[in-house]
Amino acid sequence: MWHTGAVRYETLVGLRYLRAKRRNRFVSFIPLVSMLGIALGVAALIVVLSVMNGFQKELRARILGVVSHVEIKGPDGRLAGWPKIAEEASQDPRVRAAAPFVDAQAMAAAGARVRGTVVRGIEPVLEEKVAEIGSRMVTGSLEELEPGAFRVVLGIELARALGVGRGDKVALISPKGVMTPAGLVPRLKQFTVSGIFEVGTFEYDSGLALVDLEDAQRLYGLGGAVSGVRLKLADFFQAPEVARDLAARLGPGVEVTDWTRTHASFFRAVQIEKYVMFVILLLVVTVAACNVVSTLVMVVTDKQPDIAILRTLGASPRGIMRIFVVQGALIGVLGTVIGVAGGIALALNVDVVVPLLERLFGFQLLPADLYYVTTLPSELQRGDVAVITSVSLVISLLATVYPSWRASRVNPAEALRYE
Repeated sequence: MWHTGAVRYETLVGLRYLRAKRRNRFVSFIPLVSMLGIALGVAALIVVLSVMNGFQKELRARILGVVSHVEIKGPDGRLAGWPKIAEEASQDPRVRAAAPFVDAQAMAAAGARVRGTVVRGIEPVLEEKVAEIGSRMVTGSLEELEPGAFRVVLGIELARALGVGRGDKVALISPKGVMTPAGLVPRLKQFTVSGIFEVGTFEYDSGLALVDLEDAQRLYGLGGAVSGVRLKLADFFQAPEVARDLAARLGPGVEVTDWTRTHASFFRAVQIEKYVMFVILLLVVTVAACNVVSTLVMVVTDKQPDIAILRTLGASPRGIMRIFVVQGALIGVLGTVIGVAGGIALALNVDVVVPLLERLFGFQLLPADLYYVTTLPSELQRGDVAVITSVSLVISLLATVYPSWRASRVNPAEALRYE
């Protein structure tokens, strides 16, 4: 019964100290500043991590709209009998679609302009099931790539570099030449530009040319072979597991890779950047928590006579310590709750808030001529909110330990000597 009463008494006194008017008005102002500091830090953490999640999701969607989730290749870059391999891979319930492809280096020439590029031979109908390039066409369509027509679809930056548009001629020069009495002569074929795409990733917009699969086989002398088979999965996060299973099922005659291996360094860099931003912004919360320490130290100094009176009335040092733990913890809890609410509201409305700020201050955060992403994407994740909330509460609680311990060590006789 005493324990229940003691807890209730300490809580009430702690709450009263938080809202009571003090002799020093500056001391009563600091808790508000500390609370706002924690709220701003928590809100900034939630908004920044949500925006970084949105960027990561947007970049992943754009890259995986061009590259495959899983690729099955021959050991020497040639895969014969690909229909059988594609059919066997498609039997996996996690595989949504399969398409053959030819990947090879080439020089693209238009007049005096020459650029290096990757030529990808595709079957348009099957390709649209494993990639999203067909939905990113600026002009033309993939369906115009027909066997024997020798047409090509270029990335928008590659087309600009070559100075060509729809209907213009581009010569593709294969580094694999043909041996003649005069020596090695490169394979060369003139193609007509039938379309231009823009996926929003410079690597592919500036260095990828799509042609029909049979035209690519002729250009590179592959006969009926292809470079490999591209797979699209129902869940691209299962790519490593699917790749391992297919490698075991298909045997050593093929090489199976997935997007987490081919683009591992890029996505790892984005993830590390997210962690670094989390640590940097966590320092804002830590600084605000340090304000809680200074607040409670000043409150303890201001309330020494009251502490002495409570001690003479029978309050234990542990009870005095709990009073100030309650006060400091309440500052942290209120600041965290306000920050979480504000952060969630901002993260869910970034697409509204940013244009409003741009109009208000007359600037553009992401100019269209510099960035492919012209709006800030945001993806709020419950795990991030839970971690931020927990860490903020723990830091706030730890900040109360020293001032509360100092309050419990106040000597009643010394505190009341000059009162």
